[in-house]
Amino acid sequence: MERPPRSNRISKRVLGNWERLVYARLRADEGRTSFNHEDYRRTTPETSGSSQAVPQSLSDQANIEAILQAADEVDDVQVARLLNQYAFDLVQKLDPTSEGRGVLQFKTGLQSIIKRKQAARAGQQMDRNEEIILVQDYYTRYRAEHGIDQMEEEFRLQQEGRLSGGEPDSMEKRARMMRKVYEISRILNDVVDYLLITAEPEAASRFQLTEEKRRLEEDAKKVKEYMTFNILPLERPGVSNAFSYFPEVTAATRAFFYTADLPIFPEEYERDERPLDLFHFLHYCFGFQRDNVANQREHLILLLASAQTRMGFLPDTESSKLDDATINNVHQRILENYIRWCRFVRREPMSKRAFTQQRRLFLTALYLLVWGEASNLRFMPECLCYIFHHMADELFDLLEQPYVERSKCVKPNADNIVEFSFLEQIITPVYQVVAAEAQSSGNGIAPHGAWRNYDDFNEFFWAPNCFELSWPWRLESGFFMKPQKPKSSWSFRRGPQKEEKPVVVPGRRKEHKVGKIHFVEHRTAFHLYHSFHRLWIFFLCMLQGLTIWAFCSKNKTLNLHVRTIKEIMSVVPTFVVMKLFKALLDALFMWGAYRSTRLRIVVRMLLRCVWYAGMSAAIIFLYVKTLQEDSSNTGSQKWFTIFYIVVASYAGTHLVLSVLFRIPWLRRQSDKCSNLSIIQFIKWVQQERYYVGRGLYERMRDYIRYLLFWIFLLACKFAFSFHFQIMPMVSLTRIVINIKDIRYRWHDDISSSNHNALTLVALWAAVVLIYFVDIQVWYTVISALLGGLEGARDKLGEIRTLAMLRKRFASFPEVFVRHMQPPRLGSQMSSQMSPADGGAQVGSKAIKEKVDAIKFAPIWNKVIMSLREEDLINNRERDLLIMPDNRISYTNKGPNLLIHWPLFLLANKVQIAVELAAGHKIGSQPELSDEIRRDEYMGFAVQEAFQGLEATLLSLLNHNGQRWVERVFECVDKDLRDGNFVSRFRLSKLRDVLEKTRELTEQLGHEETPDRRTKAKAALGLLFEVVWDDFIPTDLREEMVKVPVFQHPASLLSDLHWPNEFRQAAAGRLNDLLAVQKIKDAEGKTKTLDTESIPHNLEARRRLEFFTNSLFMHMPETPPTRKMHSFCVLTPYYEEDVMYSLDDLSKENEDGISILFYLQKIYPDEWQNFLERIQLIENTLRRTVDQKKSEKHEETVMDLRLWASYRGQTLARTVRGMMYYKTALILQGQQEGASNTDVEQGLPLSMVQTHGANCSAQAQAELKFVYVVTCQIYGEQKKRGKAQAADILYLMQQNSSLRVAYIDIVETTKDRKTATSYYSKLVKAGPSGKDEIIYSIKLPGKVILGEGKPENQNHAIIFTRGDAIQTIDMNQDHFLEEALKVRNLLEEFDCKHGLRRPTILGVREHVFTGSVSSLAWFMSMQESSFVTLGQRVLARPLKVRMHYGHPDVFDRVFHITRGGISKASRVINLSEDIFAGFNSTLRQGNITHHEYIQVGKGRDVGLNQIALFEAKVASGNGEQLLSRDVYRLGQLFDFFRMLSFFFTSVGFYVTTMMTVLTLYAFLYGKAYLALSGVDASLTSSSNVLESTALQATLNTQFLFQIGIFSAVPMIVNLILEEGILRAVISFCAMQLQLASVFFTFSLGTRTHYFGRTVLHGGAKYRSTGRGFVVRHIKFAENYRQYSRSHFTKALEIIILLIVYLAYGAEDRTAVTYILLTISSWFLALSWLFAPYIFNPSGFEWQKTVEDFDDWTGWLFYKGGVGVKIDYSWEAWWFDEQTHIRSTRGRFWEFMLSLRFFLFQYGVVYALNVTQHSTAFSVYLYSWLVLIGLVIIFKIFSFSESISANFQLTVRTFQALLFTAIIASLVVTVKKTPLTIGDVFSMALAFIPTGWGLLNIAIAFRPWLEKTIIWKSVREVARIYDACMGMLIFIPVAFLSWFPFVSTFQTRLVFNQAFSRGLEISLILAGNRPNKNM
Repeated sequence: MERPPRSNRISKRVLGNWERLVYARLRADEGRTSFNHEDYRRTTPETSGSSQAVPQSLSDQANIEAILQAADEVDDVQVARLLNQYAFDLVQKLDPTSEGRGVLQFKTGLQSIIKRKQAARAGQQMDRNEEIILVQDYYTRYRAEHGIDQMEEEFRLQQEGRLSGGEPDSMEKRARMMRKVYEISRILNDVVDYLLITAEPEAASRFQLTEEKRRLEEDAKKVKEYMTFNILPLERPGVSNAFSYFPEVTAATRAFFYTADLPIFPEEYERDERPLDLFHFLHYCFGFQRDNVANQREHLILLLASAQTRMGFLPDTESSKLDDATINNVHQRILENYIRWCRFVRREPMSKRAFTQQRRLFLTALYLLVWGEASNLRFMPECLCYIFHHMADELFDLLEQPYVERSKCVKPNADNIVEFSFLEQIITPVYQVVAAEAQSSGNGIAPHGAWRNYDDFNEFFWAPNCFELSWPWRLESGFFMKPQKPKSSWSFRRGPQKEEKPVVVPGRRKEHKVGKIHFVEHRTAFHLYHSFHRLWIFFLCMLQGLTIWAFCSKNKTLNLHVRTIKEIMSVVPTFVVMKLFKALLDALFMWGAYRSTRLRIVVRMLLRCVWYAGMSAAIIFLYVKTLQEDSSNTGSQKWFTIFYIVVASYAGTHLVLSVLFRIPWLRRQSDKCSNLSIIQFIKWVQQERYYVGRGLYERMRDYIRYLLFWIFLLACKFAFSFHFQIMPMVSLTRIVINIKDIRYRWHDDISSSNHNALTLVALWAAVVLIYFVDIQVWYTVISALLGGLEGARDKLGEIRTLAMLRKRFASFPEVFVRHMQPPRLGSQMSSQMSPADGGAQVGSKAIKEKVDAIKFAPIWNKVIMSLREEDLINNRERDLLIMPDNRISYTNKGPNLLIHWPLFLLANKVQIAVELAAGHKIGSQPELSDEIRRDEYMGFAVQEAFQGLEATLLSLLNHNGQRWVERVFECVDKDLRDGNFVSRFRLSKLRDVLEKTRELTEQLGHEETPDRRTKAKAALGLLFEVVWDDFIPTDLREEMVKVPVFQHPASLLSDLHWPNEFRQAAAGRLNDLLAVQKIKDAEGKTKTLDTESIPHNLEARRRLEFFTNSLFMHMPETPPTRKMHSFCVLTPYYEEDVMYSLDDLSKENEDGISILFYLQKIYPDEWQNFLERIQLIENTLRRTVDQKKSEKHEETVMDLRLWASYRGQTLARTVRGMMYYKTALILQGQQEGASNTDVEQGLPLSMVQTHGANCSAQAQAELKFVYVVTCQIYGEQKKRGKAQAADILYLMQQNSSLRVAYIDIVETTKDRKTATSYYSKLVKAGPSGKDEIIYSIKLPGKVILGEGKPENQNHAIIFTRGDAIQTIDMNQDHFLEEALKVRNLLEEFDCKHGLRRPTILGVREHVFTGSVSSLAWFMSMQESSFVTLGQRVLARPLKVRMHYGHPDVFDRVFHITRGGISKASRVINLSEDIFAGFNSTLRQGNITHHEYIQVGKGRDVGLNQIALFEAKVASGNGEQLLSRDVYRLGQLFDFFRMLSFFFTSVGFYVTTMMTVLTLYAFLYGKAYLALSGVDASLTSSSNVLESTALQATLNTQFLFQIGIFSAVPMIVNLILEEGILRAVISFCAMQLQLASVFFTFSLGTRTHYFGRTVLHGGAKYRSTGRGFVVRHIKFAENYRQYSRSHFTKALEIIILLIVYLAYGAEDRTAVTYILLTISSWFLALSWLFAPYIFNPSGFEWQKTVEDFDDWTGWLFYKGGVGVKIDYSWEAWWFDEQTHIRSTRGRFWEFMLSLRFFLFQYGVVYALNVTQHSTAFSVYLYSWLVLIGLVIIFKIFSFSESISANFQLTVRTFQALLFTAIIASLVVTVKKTPLTIGDVFSMALAFIPTGWGLLNIAIAFRPWLEKTIIWKSVREVARIYDACMGMLIFIPVAFLSWFPFVSTFQTRLVFNQAFSRGLEISLILAGNRPNKNM
């Protein structure tokens, strides 16, 4: 044989070494995995490690992991070897050349395992026959050991109804065991088949006929019956189906069964085990994926079942059928958007061909199947309508065939598979063009107008011409043309990419690529006018009119003469010109869409342009003629009359059309006449017609409400503006115009010759901007007041303290039953008391109150227990808060209806009552009763103690003793009724009676022991003596002595009957009532417990206060659980923290602070409660955690991790909170099942009888609720062994209703080519503890085409269920007591909230991070005021509430058929959540807000985190301004609703930016007046002195704007929910902690990022981290983040203030200057130093030194390519320029930079050296000086590398030059008018000029970068940043010298934590001393 080439031979030694290395790596991987996930060993089965390393390319083709796991589990080494060998051969068959990633290593490792197991045979050889026998015998033994035959027989009898199901746990355990055995049988059967292939033919045929092989095959087939399912085990007959007891589920399932009249299936059709149904037909005909069919089958069954329960319950029989109304309801809801679309595009909807219920179900199922497989196309709802329309047409044709046929769209793929036909033939072509457009966007860098986004594709289907795409798709159409790929990122800057050449098809017209159709998102600020032109026209016309009216006044007396009216009518030309401008913008902004848009849109724009151009010309001409006619004084009115007639006609027409189309009632009437041509034409001209946005009107009542709101607000605003802004400027303006002797200090050719025009601009600019800005202030104030009134009307804040809670506790059961119990449930329980039971002897009110308490108690107790489980209260507080047993007991006196209240209400009350009685005077029983009853709960305590003592004694004593007790208590009762108790009984002895009773009950409250029995008997004897001898009256004693049995006391106390468990609890309760509650303080001293402050934890208090307060609020009547809306919760997750690992908790930062240490100090009480709960002390806990071999190690570690994770913003916290929904539903279901037998209210009776109420309630909860977490990269995390994957698996194991959806990326290798496929998968925890795939649906390609979060939500939304869906972020939390109210909340969907039913229910939030720091408190207060008071007003009366990313509840069916719950186009939909609100409103939805339920929310707690969040939101709003949604809402809302929408969305950021622009206008105006000399000239005139006060007033308004007025909502919200006193204290505390500094700083953040986004773009998602921020932020990091957004602007303001101070009027006083500039100084200093004021350890000297070293290192770091911005100033500087990409952006950067040249122009003329010259040459000379300075800089910065050869010469020259410059400067100062002050003034002038030149150079970087000066530009920029940094650093360093400053700052930043007992100084100092100190 020829030897292989040497290069291809591998020696045995090398191969052996390779095997050892691979095996070692496998074991290392296994060890690392087990180390990372040691906490899950108790829940996750152990594996050998081989299955952990299965390569992805193999695991996706075969279930090799299951084979290897079986090999690990079998206890026979030889069987395990055969399993491993089978796995190896299977791998070899799948990838014989080991091309897949990791396959070679896996094979080698597997071979090593096989060799080891072969070695264990010790040389024994087995042939194939023996191996087969070995496997079969092993399975026979294995099957018998697990008792499978018995289990199968029990299951068969159970299915036949001959055997009860037993306990749910045992049934589940049996199912798990059977599944495990069947899985083993399937694998062993495959192994036997594999062995039979290589066996001898005779032996193989013999083995095939054996009983063992037959049993093995039968059992292998049964495994399908036990596979994983989602909710309903529809395809799993082996699983116990608890849902079969719900007739609505079984009826919905049967509704889909195949009937005989339908086409016949071909014989070759392979189907699953379930009966044929409609879904099988659709699957076969259209080629849907099998898992998609299974998913949507369950989806639709649950929708129908839910709808049926709301329509009415079905009888619990096998023949029950769904109501027709149920099917119609679901069918109509799902196809509603499709039907509306058909009407819009003038097509007959296919639903009209569905004449039977079966046909309707076909259509409904078809739509859901299309939607379920549409992937990214779900964002294009009308595209899905188009697809569905054609498929439904085909469906009806296929149903007419005798046999089932496939659709013409079904074609086998390259692998001859039709399973993916729908995906590949229908979805993929559209997806590919969408993906190509998304790729051409360059990740959002390309202009929005250069590529088509989701909305553009969807809007193509808004016109009838969309049907030109034909069916199947005509792929050569322009719609499917893809953009060319850009060559580089720079191509994005040149505009749209080139298109593919038009396709020419014979017989068809030449087609071009379809582009944008209705809207183009051009990046320009003119969108602000384009979208809201009515607002700007209105305000500008009002400003013009008010100003003219003010100037027409004489001596400040207003008049309305004819001449005045004529001049005011100049607003009409302004109006029509602005309308013309809007029409021109319409035409201009459609640039880029003209080729694709419809002709009617173009014609409309042209008509409007021509119309407004003509009207503008005519009205301007007539008005000019009117003015000329008026000035001629001829008395003629001809032109005025014509002008008046034209204006009146135009205005009248406008008014009529506005009334007709904006007033709701008239709009509805006009819609009824919409078929008339004239109405259609008017609508077409008046409003743009889109598929969305039609009918945006509300009912008349709501319209009047927000109309009155805005009329009042506008009246206040205009009155204030007119009297305090415009009128004071009139006289000043007149004076300035008439002044002729203004002496300009500089060269002026404009202002002096034009009535001082620039001076007027400087004076009026700030006034005009304030005019537009202060409307936001007025809105803030008035909406806050209105929101407070609405909140008070909603009964918010009625219970805001523990005292209020205690006072009203007695009324809680009644309101709880009224609002949170089904209405018939309580009445049935009350009626169960018959007169025979004593019910007729007591009042019905008492019965009702008792029943209410019985129903309230378990709910209240469950809430208290949840607080204990969350460690918010300790065991003692839990016992005090728990409501005791309130079951009705019966005595000979009748039923006992006394309500037993929690002990925290009654504790110590009996002692107080006894003291009152003992000290009371004889004969005053009424006064004593009144005094006791004054405290309601004291009366309850006395009654309960009295009755409890009687019951305890009666149960304890023998018959004679009972007679004695009955006689005594009978006497007491009689004397109490007669009023003789005080006079007859010796009350002074009550103390003794109480003490002896307490001693007795102390023993009786426990299990019996000899010692306790002895003590109890002694205590009873003492009690008898006290009562007999001292307490009872003498006559009663004498009377009782006469009775023989009472003459022997010993006989009365013999034969004690020790109480049973119930009586022991009653005795313990009595003892608690009688004893004084004690507690030990921190010093160990015992003191009386103050029950008035229970619970002590502030969060527990807040939750109980809100929950009890909400019981009194207005909420819908709750339905039974079975009749409630079903719902789902969806949480998107990417890569955040799931749970904190032990390493995370113990890892210390640079200060020695670990997360665990931090949490212990932040939550000290909760930490102690946690230790109490796990029954460990801190030292023991630490030892248990450290000792891994300890028995409790794993459990303790997990408890510790969970405790910490539940206090962070982790996924674990969110999951725990959301799973409270299921807990609440189970609890409520148990109540209904246990207390109710009415099928209309409770659970199915047959199920309760079979499975019990608990199991039934759990099944009901599964039907009504499911929780889906969409963990986008969970698959990758699993493959990489990430801790997040293990933590997510743990959460699934602990929560059975938790589902995880993720995107699985599968790589397959074929013909040496790797193909990537994407799957949407849903998993849950299986019986084995591992995650098991429920559904796997293939996707057309990469999922993330747009923004990540909405795409993540979209892929998982197909796995959600129910009528509603709640969107929850992973930094949210929930509470059990709030989850109980979800039934009420969901009922809001059926309540009247306006013209339309709600589609989004807004939910209140509580920010739970407010206690961490002062910043967190400020942020939480700001957020709370918005999510409560702000959204309250938005919802009513303004009707403009949107979805803001809060825990809103969506009408799920409404939104999944209309594009989903968010939008995902790249960048433009950065704020994805709010677009869901826009979309819902535009599609005639209704968004409400409800505050009786709240959800927890985490917010950012550090300044940098908050700034990043503010930046993201501001950038998102900048993108919203460009969006079509905002434009359409701005155009289609009526005027007043448009005002509401503007000022509560993008308008807030616009006015915020205008606030800063107003400050700039004010300061630049002042700088102009000061530098030009106008300020001095005006000040010298006594006539304008009054303007100083005016300007001070204007400037002070900024302070109000950014301080007090912005705080009004917070103040009102605090007053409403906390009371006036606490509100005042909180507000004052906020101001003392510099809250105004924080809010002012946030103002700068919003302004910067909003303005930058509108101007340049660059909006992006900014991760904030969501962690605990207590670390010190380095100076360089703060400088990088805030340099351009805050520091440069603050320094610019400071320079302006210095210029005004230096060059303003000389006779100005300091007070005047302070009044004029105080708010400007405040803003500038806030922007400069806020990052350091709120920086932990910001003024600690050692930190400051380290920061300086770090900053200088960063500043002068010389890095190369790829250096991160954290390490290099150059990298950061270049990164800061990336937003400047377009020519337009560069132009505006250039224009804005010109403002910096004003300083130089003004300062040089004020120099002494100029000798007051105003020649322009002076300015030119200053530039020569600047050029000289630049040359000098170049000389001194000469590169060392260039001068390396002659360094000595260069340095000598530089020294001589420096000496010459200094000498020249000294000589010049001495010999010329130049002064030292001039030198500093020139520096002041050149600094802004240099910065302006630097900005211009950056703007023109693409051209300058290629020149030699670019390096100098970079170095100058470095110097500027170094100087700016030093100006900021020096004050920080100076303050760091003083230790008290650091202490004060620490107290300031963490004051809230101090108020809760936090020792923050320990946190900042750390667990160890500073190593550098």
